[in-house]
Amino acid sequence: MSDRVRYEFSGRVCTITMDDGKANALSPAMLGDLAGAFDRAENDRAVVVLTGRPGRFSGGFDLAVFRQGTDEVRAMLLAGARLAERMLTFPTPVVVGCNGHALAMAAFLLLSADVRVGAEGAFKIGLNEVAIGLTVPHYGIEIARQRLAPAHFSLALMTGRIYEPAEAVVAGFLDRIVPAEGVVAAAHDAAAALATIDMAAHHATKQRARAATLAALRTAMAQDFGSI
Repeated sequence: MSDRVRYEFSGRVCTITMDDGKANALSPAMLGDLAGAFDRAENDRAVVVLTGRPGRFSGGFDLAVFRQGTDEVRAMLLAGARLAERMLTFPTPVVVGCNGHALAMAAFLLLSADVRVGAEGAFKIGLNEVAIGLTVPHYGIEIARQRLAPAHFSLALMTGRIYEPAEAVVAGFLDRIVPAEGVVAAAHDAAAALATIDMAAHHATKQRARAATLAALRTAMAQDFGSI
């Protein structure tokens, strides 16, 4: 795909790996590469494993873009929203192997996946927008609402609380954690098991189960971005 995103396909499972050598910031370029990788995955009809490099899933949006101007910020936020929406509606299961820190938009991607396997260790997971002076977009609130445990919905969004991996399972960011060196393998095991289910039934049920969430998400995106 690029120096930032690798795509590997084997059997019925593809692996999309983010690795920019740094924080795996979700820059416009990274988001474009991820959109292209999901295009390939859909064409291959593959169950997706989305992961990062050891120790770092992603630090979220590229903060440098926030200094570039309104149009650039809007485009980046919209690309992030569209990626989350695509994950929520993807025709095959999406498994995240969260092999390190996952902050801000990266945590919203965790909340948009079907299965989330995290790494044990001193990693930070959460929605830290308010801590760094950013207001959470309407679409982010709807993504959080559909997956976070009720006791953590307000806490995570309004206080910017950061969770360790075991706490992130309780909050709803992750489904389970495994030793860090085994995250990708565990995600692949989950994806291989999911590859045996009926994909048409999976997709139809996903659309039904998330219908209210998707309607709220699209209304929120219209609030954030106007006509898109």
